[in-house]
Amino acid sequence: MIEEKVKTERLEQQIRFIVEIDKLKSVYRRTYLINERRNENTAEHSWHLAMTAMLLAEYSNEAVDVLKVLKMALIHDIVEIDAGDTFVYDLQALSDKAERERAAADRLFRLLPDDQGQEFRRLWEEFESRESPEARFAAALDRFVPQLHNYYTSGGSWRVHGITHDRVVAKNVTMREGAARLWDWTIKLLDDAVRKGFLAKSS
Repeated sequence: MIEEKVKTERLEQQIRFIVEIDKLKSVYRRTYLINERRNENTAEHSWHLAMTAMLLAEYSNEAVDVLKVLKMALIHDIVEIDAGDTFVYDLQALSDKAERERAAADRLFRLLPDDQGQEFRRLWEEFESRESPEARFAAALDRFVPQLHNYYTSGGSWRVHGITHDRVVAKNVTMREGAARLWDWTIKLLDDAVRKGFLAKSS
C-alpha cells in the first residue's frame, strides 16, 4: 500500500512538471521563424536544437554522448518559464540573467521526483558551465542555430536591433570550444550576410 502511494505521488509530480513546461511554448525569443514571419518560442528553439544536435554530432570537437547532448538541448532553456528569454546582445538584461535563471531552476526542477530533479539540475548546470564535451557542443549549437535563423530571414533580429558583424562574432566565438568546423562555417555565413546586406558591417 505504501509502495503504491509512493508510485502515485511520483507520477503526479511528473505530470505536474509536464503540465508546467507547456508554458515554454509561450516564451518568445527575438529570432524569427525561417518560414513564417513571427518570433519563435523557446519550446520550438529547444526542439530545433535537439534535431540539429542529432544531425551534426559528427562535427563536435570531441566524441560526445549524443543522448546526453539531446537531454541538454531539451532541458537548458526550461528556466525561461520563470526567467524569460534574455537577448544575447542586451547587456542590461544579461547583468542579472544568471541570478534569475538559478532561481527558476530551483523552483522548476524541485517539481520533479528527487532523482529526476537532481539529474535535470545537474545537466542544466553542466550546460551552463560548459564543463564537458557534451556541454561545449550543445552550447556551440545553441549559438549556431540562431545564426541560421537570422541569415535565412534576410537579417531577422540582426536588422531589427541594429546588430553589427563584430558584435555577432564577439558573442558567438565560443562556438569554437565545441564545434570549430561549425564556427568556421558560421564565419563564412556572416561574411556572406554582410555582402548581401543582411548584417551591418563592423562598427
